[in-house]
Amino acid sequence: MKETKGKKTPPAQANSQDQAIKTKPIMPSLQDNLELIRSQLGNSSDIVIRELSYPGGDGLALAVVYTDGLADKQSVSEFILESAMLRDQMTRGEGGDAVRVSPQTLVNQVLSISDTRDVPNYGSLFNALLSGETIVLVDGYASAIAAGTRGWRDRGINETLTETVVRGPKEAFTETLRTNTAMIRRKIKDPNLWLETRQIGRVTETDVAIMFIKGIADDKVVEEVRQRLDRIDIDGILESGYIEELIQDETYTPFPTVYNSERPDVVAAELLEGKIAILVDGTPMVLIVPALFVSFLHAAEDYYHRFDISTLIRILRYIGVFIALFGPSLYVAITTYHQEMLPTQLLYSLAAQREGIPFPAFIEAIMMEVAFEILREAGLRMPRTIGPAVSIVGTLVIGQAAVEAGIISAAMVIVVSTTAIASFVFPSYSLANTMRMLRFPLMGLAATFGLYGIIIGTFAIVLHVSSLRSFGVPYMSPFAPLILSDQKDAIFRIPHWAQFARPRLINRNNRKRQQKPSSAKPKP
Repeated sequence: MKETKGKKTPPAQANSQDQAIKTKPIMPSLQDNLELIRSQLGNSSDIVIRELSYPGGDGLALAVVYTDGLADKQSVSEFILESAMLRDQMTRGEGGDAVRVSPQTLVNQVLSISDTRDVPNYGSLFNALLSGETIVLVDGYASAIAAGTRGWRDRGINETLTETVVRGPKEAFTETLRTNTAMIRRKIKDPNLWLETRQIGRVTETDVAIMFIKGIADDKVVEEVRQRLDRIDIDGILESGYIEELIQDETYTPFPTVYNSERPDVVAAELLEGKIAILVDGTPMVLIVPALFVSFLHAAEDYYHRFDISTLIRILRYIGVFIALFGPSLYVAITTYHQEMLPTQLLYSLAAQREGIPFPAFIEAIMMEVAFEILREAGLRMPRTIGPAVSIVGTLVIGQAAVEAGIISAAMVIVVSTTAIASFVFPSYSLANTMRMLRFPLMGLAATFGLYGIIIGTFAIVLHVSSLRSFGVPYMSPFAPLILSDQKDAIFRIPHWAQFARPRLINRNNRKRQQKPSSAKPKP
């Protein structure tokens, strides 16, 4: 049998080789280290290797390695290269003979950069190198130094786009993890705000951090978050949605059980209640656990206005939930099976409109809902300059033309439009998607069984959400189980001076938020 040339290494064997290299300790020979770096990175052109030798020395003394575009060149030049090249007296003994500089001497006496750490193996070396840090290798020593020189360009802190407010902070998270953690620390200047970082993803090695306030957050929930993150074994994490889907309690549910936000003030408020924030490098969306159903209906602005205005807005929001979920199905059920519920004049008007319509109400509703969802998705995916215009014009043209052609009744257009408008009152986009999904099976039940079908669907939804948990906390609390003390910030929002305790099921270590209402209430 002839020997096959260019035989490829099996994937399993290649993975084992890569793992062996990652755990391999740093070699003493500088040339061997540089050759391994070049071979592992495929002689990539963005990997810069600067080799240094001192006068009177025998061969190379050290090498500086960094990734162009990820490391700050100015920091590398001023604090590493310049310091190492100008202080050559550190390399000489008493008689002027050249001596080797140890990594410890470099850190303590030569390098003028503040953020340095030891690198024990090649896995840590490649992770630091490809994260924007600069690697310093010294000939004759089986260790390396990683200097913090991260300096890639980011989007900068801009105004939030998905959670807009009239009153309140306008800043939003960015795609840079360290910028996001700094924005949270600006809000909470407490030494008990702890930060833990780990790398997730065999290939991407994405930085994922968890933040919580020690003494307020439940230690069991914090440990559960650590365990779920450590169990993740995937090749890459590109956005926080990967983490959300991998750590959520229930997979087969339309309801989101992990809250997300791009506002630092929202995350800070959730941390003060005892929740845990999960930040992922490369995305402005921060995950918050445990998540409750009421959290998706609370907006940041609810706490910046007066309590009576905030309460009114929340009530309107819950009415919007009812319309967005049951609007089309109620219309289908009443016009198909329960016409006696309508006033006589309205019934005559609807009958006149539907006189030439060839489709039943259910088919009308499905056609209009699908058309609207397509227009909404097209508006999101099209260029920003023409997307809104196309959505508005498309909706008007299609709705008017459908009514004039006798395909859709005018009342159905009004119902679907009202439902669409109500779906935009949700502060959380993920919960709006849930209502969009549930609307279609409810319309099917209404077309089949009338109001009885809607009642059956409502019972199914209530039973389902009551069974959900988010990191051990009941999803529907404080409604199920009913907690009277937590109703102060559920549907209604009482004044801040009366909210002296944190949610009971989320926080069990330190429930006291402020002094008791009797002494905190403003005196007339």
